[in-house]
Amino acid sequence: LDLLFDSLMVRAMDEPDAVYGLVAREAEVAADRTSVTFTLRSEARFADGSALDAADVCDSFRLLKTHAIETIRITIRDVAACEIVDATTVRYRFEGTRTRDLPTTVAVLPIFSRAYYATHDFTKSTLEVPLGSGPYALLRFKPGEFVAYGRRADYWAKDLPVNRGRYNFDEVRFEYFRERAAGFEALKAGILDLREEYTSRDWATAYDFPALKDGKVKQLTLPDETPSGAQGFFFNLRREAFKDIRVREAFGLAFDFEWSNANLFFGLYRRTASFFELSPLKAEGDPKSEELALLEPLRAGLRPDVFAAAELPPVSDGSGQDRRLLREASQLLDAAGWPVADGLRRNAKGETLKAEFLIESPIFERILGPYVRNLRVLGIDASIRVVDDAQYQSRIENFDFDIVSSRFSAGLTPGDDLRIFFGSASANAPGSYNLSGVASPAIDALIDKVVEAQSREDLNVAGRALDRVLRAEHFWVPNWHKGSFWIACWDKFGRPAVKPRYDRGIVDTWWFDAKAAAAIGQGN
Repeated sequence: LDLLFDSLMVRAMDEPDAVYGLVAREAEVAADRTSVTFTLRSEARFADGSALDAADVCDSFRLLKTHAIETIRITIRDVAACEIVDATTVRYRFEGTRTRDLPTTVAVLPIFSRAYYATHDFTKSTLEVPLGSGPYALLRFKPGEFVAYGRRADYWAKDLPVNRGRYNFDEVRFEYFRERAAGFEALKAGILDLREEYTSRDWATAYDFPALKDGKVKQLTLPDETPSGAQGFFFNLRREAFKDIRVREAFGLAFDFEWSNANLFFGLYRRTASFFELSPLKAEGDPKSEELALLEPLRAGLRPDVFAAAELPPVSDGSGQDRRLLREASQLLDAAGWPVADGLRRNAKGETLKAEFLIESPIFERILGPYVRNLRVLGIDASIRVVDDAQYQSRIENFDFDIVSSRFSAGLTPGDDLRIFFGSASANAPGSYNLSGVASPAIDALIDKVVEAQSREDLNVAGRALDRVLRAEHFWVPNWHKGSFWIACWDKFGRPAVKPRYDRGIVDTWWFDAKAAAAIGQGN
């Protein structure tokens, strides 16, 4: 969206809490933090030359507040109103928890043309190109295949300090492929200039084609200092069997990460333990006094493990079938009322313990295969179901799954987004990102503490307390992370000596190097 639509301010990809003025030339937060007032630049314009004013800002907010997807609506639910003070001044008023990040949240909302949406239905899907205000305009597109953006020579903010050195490409085109293999072949053939790799096996073994050996294509490992996010196998706690934490713990013991990393991932990953991995919000060791101050009032609704050392995933012997861990898992399943009968785990009603892993790409089968075999060794009727994109989306939105692989990232400054992933209000809302159906008053209370934190120190303490509680619930089997971006590109780009700490920086800080392109026989 930031290519097409401007916002009042823009985030800095080197600083977690900083935003800089774009459409807004000034911002003032009220002393009691109940409001923030923005003064707009009078020169701000939409792509058709019409002025961008306070009415556009407030009308955009109303559209988003009413019609945006749930993730956006939740993040702005404590914004009571957007008020037009005059043509170049708007004031946002806050209510409820008054989170520390509300001023920056509203500052980076996209701004739409009020005049355009007066004659176009914001809620309707369309192939008509919308009127934007950003550095690029939509040039061409074909649904399901590609979308191309062209740099606007008349962009009103191109010379502002906040944009200096950014948006250097005349055209940016994104190609879509149904299969990763097709995208890889497009890179080899020179159809793609650049591709990010997500598969460790391919990164380690597949990049040996002639153009790479000749130095025409480069493999870049760019450091990624953002929190890694929480990728894992998430249990659907709406399923009766997974309501028992002993069952969930047993499933966690059956996943042999050490074997998978050595044999499937070429040793390129590290095990994820926390929902805030690579972040100051990650809980480690026993809870400190500051964390206990938040946890003690909630003790009645928390598991005893919360007050011990932070939960860590098991470490196997790397054999693929660690007998010690599988024996422990078997004991947990027995205790949970799922003994083995005729080779399968059955409860007192004679029901079989089943678990289907829902995935949308067959690539993941090789990763899940060894895990499923271990579950079957335990007597669990485990299976993998591969479905197409449409089926997958429908089943996820309706919570029609047992276990699903997913990833969420709360970013550098988590806030209301935590309610989307773990809040009780989202547990049974169709289409919710609360995949496991987590619904706990204690977790809700700790999310409130994170959201209400007024300093970075308070945020970190509240985040660690929340992390302890989430990890103690065992509603996921944590996966892995790598702390870097894997980028393969034809050697025809220039890039700054210093990369943004928290972003790839490709679209807005790289540039086309004509001399380098000519040297490898590539055009523009």
